[in-house]
Amino acid sequence: MDAKANVNAGPFSRGGHSRQREDASDHDFAPDTILKLFGIFLPAHDETYLYFTESNITADFIVDALEELWSSLKKRFELHTLVLNLDNGPENSSRRTQFIKRIVDFAQREHIDINLVYYPPYRSKHNPVERVWGILEKHWNGEILYSVEKVLGLASSMKWNGKNPAARLVKGIYERGKKLSKKIMNRYEEMIERTEGIEDWNVNIMCFSD
Repeated sequence: MDAKANVNAGPFSRGGHSRQREDASDHDFAPDTILKLFGIFLPAHDETYLYFTESNITADFIVDALEELWSSLKKRFELHTLVLNLDNGPENSSRRTQFIKRIVDFAQREHIDINLVYYPPYRSKHNPVERVWGILEKHWNGEILYSVEKVLGLASSMKWNGKNPAARLVKGIYERGKKLSKKIMNRYEEMIERTEGIEDWNVNIMCFSD
């Protein structure tokens, strides 16, 4: 799981030139809209799921994307544990109270164990989804991303090991700044297990039956 750099939608070319030999504006001009991109990659199956938003990639956005994907995954696989590889960014950090609340609630509701495995600082390049971002950049380099539809179309037409990703625009407003009180967070801390010595980097969430 990972978020990518913002994508400006407007008369801009990726890489400084246009394959179509159309005129493109300098990237410093104001875009028509700015898309934020979050991806979930399943390396064992070469499957990529891309979630765009014109709002913000927050803890709620990340877990909403995961929950949507989970609704289809649980029909395909008999899973008892999810291992999520991610960086320790501000919205999905193991110390981000809203993220921990949402991910614990998800684990309990779906009766599945979740292991949060974080890459240490400056090591996110080892996350397999980073290689997907490289392929995407190469795929739409030189294209004019003049609209949201163009961005989504190019994103869904790239290929990773012969497979196209699923790409969609997520509607709605995602507000930053949500956080739990210390009292409520202490209750959630009792529901998780942090590995001694790497407490911020390896977190186990065990599901609980009612």
